[in-house]
Amino acid sequence: MSGLDLRAITSELQAMVGAHCRKCYQPHYEQVVLRLRTKEGGNTDLVLVRGKRIYTSKRDRPMPQSPAPFAMVLRKSLSNARLKVIEQIGFDRVLKFIFEKGHGMLHIYVEVFRDGNIILTDENDVIIQPLTHKSYADRVLKKGIVYTPPPAATNPYDLDFDSFCELMNDSDRKLGRTLGGGLNLGGALATAVCLDAEHDAESEVKDTDLQKIWDSLQALLQGDWKGHLFLKDGGFDQAWPLVLSTLKDRERKDFATMSEAVDEWMGLHDAHALARREAEALDVASPGRGYSTDVERLERRLAQQEKALEGFGDKVEKQQAIGHLIQENWTHVEQLLAQMKEAVETLGWDGVKKAAKEIEWIQSVNAAESSFMAFLPDEEGKPSKQITLHLGETVHQNAQRYFEIGRKQKDKSSGAVQALEDTRLELSRAQKKQTKREASGQISKIKRAKRLWFENHKWTMLPSGHLMVGGRDAKGNDSVVKKHMSLGDRYLHADLHGAPSCSLRNNQGFVVDEHPPTHITADIPAYRLVDKVEAELDDETTEIAATLALAWSRAWNSGGAHGTVFWVKPGQVSKSAVTGEYVGKGAFVIRGKRTWYKDIDLRLGVGLIAINGIPLLMASTPEHIASICNRYIVITPGREKKETLANRIYKSTGLSVDDILPILPGNCEVIADMGLIKFKKVDEDE
Repeated sequence: MSGLDLRAITSELQAMVGAHCRKCYQPHYEQVVLRLRTKEGGNTDLVLVRGKRIYTSKRDRPMPQSPAPFAMVLRKSLSNARLKVIEQIGFDRVLKFIFEKGHGMLHIYVEVFRDGNIILTDENDVIIQPLTHKSYADRVLKKGIVYTPPPAATNPYDLDFDSFCELMNDSDRKLGRTLGGGLNLGGALATAVCLDAEHDAESEVKDTDLQKIWDSLQALLQGDWKGHLFLKDGGFDQAWPLVLSTLKDRERKDFATMSEAVDEWMGLHDAHALARREAEALDVASPGRGYSTDVERLERRLAQQEKALEGFGDKVEKQQAIGHLIQENWTHVEQLLAQMKEAVETLGWDGVKKAAKEIEWIQSVNAAESSFMAFLPDEEGKPSKQITLHLGETVHQNAQRYFEIGRKQKDKSSGAVQALEDTRLELSRAQKKQTKREASGQISKIKRAKRLWFENHKWTMLPSGHLMVGGRDAKGNDSVVKKHMSLGDRYLHADLHGAPSCSLRNNQGFVVDEHPPTHITADIPAYRLVDKVEAELDDETTEIAATLALAWSRAWNSGGAHGTVFWVKPGQVSKSAVTGEYVGKGAFVIRGKRTWYKDIDLRLGVGLIAINGIPLLMASTPEHIASICNRYIVITPGREKKETLANRIYKSTGLSVDDILPILPGNCEVIADMGLIKFKKVDEDE
């Protein structure tokens, strides 16, 4: 959004003054939503996307069940607070929201430039919490520091014709660049002003009719603001509060307000913020997120080290330059130190903090470290470079602090060069090892912080995509029924004492991963866990699930080749026993009619798949596994210990034995092997 966009949005949002803040959400790291209850009744979402846009919306939008830390701070501070003031800081891309609570005022600053930020402050503008901590050359956004907006740019609304002419005549740039940069209009608005005034944006300022330019500028600034979306190639690509002369021939869609236009354009994208966040959390390609191979981890480390090394030289020069500036402004710094010492002795630190707000040379005061942030003068004697000074040290010692920081940065750079070479060597070895593993049929090793939730239970995927989980023990049975069984699911149980309680989920399941990560090769089918499966549960799916329910029971190791399983609805499963009886841990009472599956064949297929970018083994019926997996085995109850078979699979695939053992139901006999144990590499030409 431009400064003019925010001016229009600020005007529209005045209708929200007096609304109360009901709740605060953070569906994505870059987005905050304030749910406001208006005076007329009903809720309106104030959508704040840092660095990009601000608008109101009434769309349905999913919100996280567990609020983010920043959202919790906002809720604690703004719950039931009344919105009193909405204003733009000058003509800059910063909006200020003032909320009133019983204990005082609270401010929210939304910065809509570069990466942007959202900052919560108290009534004295001391930062309670920023969305992200930032340090700039002339200001710091950090908890406990007084908030300082970015250096003010020219506000065209504050100019009269004489000051406008003076500003234009002092410029040595072309007309368009002077309007865009000098008047803070930006390129699009500057071009429109030139076109309306019948001037070329590349012409010299001295050759222009400034009266025409001024009239054109005023017409733009005082225009009738609404909302307009401009179409290109079948979609929207621009939004403006008025129809610029440069865009009047373009196809467009008109709205009553700018908020409505932005909501039409970007509202659906912003409403899916939670889904994007969850997808990013599972994306193995995202740095620091999800799971990654050794090669990916080392590649990220190498990129970070190369970037850090590039910045070391700049940091050294910057710190040394500040040290020299302190020495060059010796008298100024000495006076600041003397005056601050005297003020602390007279007023104390609390008094100095209040007084410092009125002094243009003082940015903030830190009593804990006995220091303060001050400004050095520029060539015109105005506050410029920001520095930190310690009261207990002389001018020379304060300058020496910066020289010492620069020297340490220089020492770090030499260590960083060596670390970079070490990473390159380690990456080269990891790449060779990965190539060798792939040639032998082993898959890339994945390092992950935790397992997928269903791996804590027995699990499988049905041909329809539905997920079924079963308890590994009595505690697991209780967990499956209480936490992972709801209306529409089906409860399955083998007709044997001690068999696991199984939940066939109606909604939860898997879909094909259209964009699998690079380490998942084409011969491994890739899926993603989802909360909604399109297919409905039917008897055919349930019969396949019954095969797994029987295989997970002790029927596998009992020597029988066939068995019986029943299923019931969740409402028929109860922990309440009849009077005089007791239901033990992991056991349940089944009431009502049961549906039986008899003479189930005890054969399983075990194949290699990937879920959420994680290579895993999965067991299902041989027909299902053969239809989706390229590498699999078919097993029946046998005499080979499951630990022995797990080791054979480990040597062929590289999967962890701890991940393989829970998939094998017991002692087995392999009756068919399609490359899971004895891998044969097939050339692409074949």
